[in-house]
Amino acid sequence: MYACPEASEGLTAAEARVLRLVSESKTNREIAASLGISPATVKRHLENILRKLRVRNRVEAAIYSLMSECDGGNNAECPLAAWRRRHESRRNGPIGR
Repeated sequence: MYACPEASEGLTAAEARVLRLVSESKTNREIAASLGISPATVKRHLENILRKLRVRNRVEAAIYSLMSECDGGNNAECPLAAWRRRHESRRNGPIGR
């Protein structure tokens, strides 16, 4: 990824809301419905987010968003740590044995 840490500070409030929902794996339609805006507006916000964060796609933007909440992975409330715990438990579940 090419994002710089200060880049997210340049996002508007609307762009930050869209980015948060992107990081929750929401589609443009789901984001639009959640925020009461059109999918075209979501797309425009996403284009601005990608440009401002200097990332190539929504996956990189989502990772950037999640990593910015992680304090280098030391934060117990880190969304990536929660995801990892969920997926580890699935891997070690009854089907994985």
